[in-house]
Amino acid sequence: MSDLPAARRQLKIKSGVVKRLAKEHALYKKEADEQQRKLDKFIAAGAEGWDINNGTRMMEEATRMIADSVNRLGKAAGELRDLIAAGKKDPQLAQDEELLKAEQILEEASA
Repeated sequence: MSDLPAARRQLKIKSGVVKRLAKEHALYKKEADEQQRKLDKFIAAGAEGWDINNGTRMMEEATRMIADSVNRLGKAAGELRDLIAAGKKDPQLAQDEELLKAEQILEEASA
């Protein structure tokens, strides 16, 4: 990490990726909850078969997207974690604002 501007840029990019993927994951979970409520409402109301089947497909798609977002978030968080660890070893970067922001974003995404 001898190139300080490049290291800062990478921290900023990877932090942004983790932040975006964490937000995306939260939205997919919210969508899955909404789809489950709709499906339960259709079943309780005795809706047509097409409505129930379509609701089931939508729920399955939301579940797949949650799994996909978890995988992508895990990979991005791992890359950011490695970059932070390397940054802490560099005395010029150890107390840099971008490094501290990256640590905070990683902590929020892990929660």
